[in-house]
Amino acid sequence: MSAVSPFSSAHRLYVKSLYRRTLKNELDWIVRRDIWRAKALQVRAEFEANRNVHDPRSLAIILEKAEASLASKLHPDPYIDPEMPGGTKWERNIPPAMGPIFDHMAEH
Repeated sequence: MSAVSPFSSAHRLYVKSLYRRTLKNELDWIVRRDIWRAKALQVRAEFEANRNVHDPRSLAIILEKAEASLASKLHPDPYIDPEMPGGTKWERNIPPAMGPIFDHMAEH
């Protein structure tokens, strides 16, 4: 007989999203991966410490505290990959449109 998880897949997706957002925020603060890795292990340990909490009320409190902690630590200027939307190279030197060339002077 296998153990059945009391939580839905939506709950698992939410916790994964919270974990990824927390790691991403830490990476915004700590750019060097060798230093960031130690912080990532701390974040993982915090999530693992609450892995076996099955009481919905206490879990809601834990998740609420985690969201509040993340909100209070958000980086004011998060890192954006240069080639992603909002990055410094986004749509820089985009190729010209391949449509027909319109000569404005030919009309006169």
